[in-house]
Amino acid sequence: MKKLNADPKSDDLKPPPRNIIVNPKPTGEFKAVGGSMADDWNLRLLNGVSGTLPDKSSDDAIKAVCHAMMDMKPEDPVEGILVAQLLAANEASLAMYRKGWAQPPEYFQARTKYLQLADKAARTVMLLTERLDHHRGRGQQQITVKYVTTNNVTADQAIIADSVTTGGAARGNTASPALRVANSAMPMPIVDELPDPVGVGGGIKSK
Repeated sequence: MKKLNADPKSDDLKPPPRNIIVNPKPTGEFKAVGGSMADDWNLRLLNGVSGTLPDKSSDDAIKAVCHAMMDMKPEDPVEGILVAQLLAANEASLAMYRKGWAQPPEYFQARTKYLQLADKAARTVMLLTERLDHHRGRGQQQITVKYVTTNNVTADQAIIADSVTTGGAARGNTASPALRVANSAMPMPIVDELPDPVGVGGGIKSK
């Protein structure tokens, strides 16, 4: 009789090694779905999204989801993940909305709960959409800083001054002389004297 070891070694509990064969030159035939050159990943992602649909979903529904993933055009696996989660959250949101409004009016608490879950899933869709846009670089902002000299006005600043003068004339306002003479060929004069301040509410000028 073989004696059982009450304290087996950890090596005896390890699973046997696996041999995984990876294609060194993937073709990326289904890259438009998952954003990867490895079709194993792309098809796994598509199957995962299809599993989020209701159990009785038809082949047309799965085909529609596949087309939606292709229309979003994931460029890499990260975008593929965001697209897949976005579609899954959208399906959850729509399902909760349907269940919420299908409840009888007397089951007010159940209806409210379903609608709250639907709103939460809808916010997740919005968040994932923003993250996808940020990953693609659409959320970046470009700020241009231009330095203004003391005595001279550049051509860009003269254009701004001219547009301000034109806009004031269109509204019936009178532009200041400093803005009227500003153009790309003449420097803007320096105003030495300022008008007397006026009291709040149009009171009498202070001397």
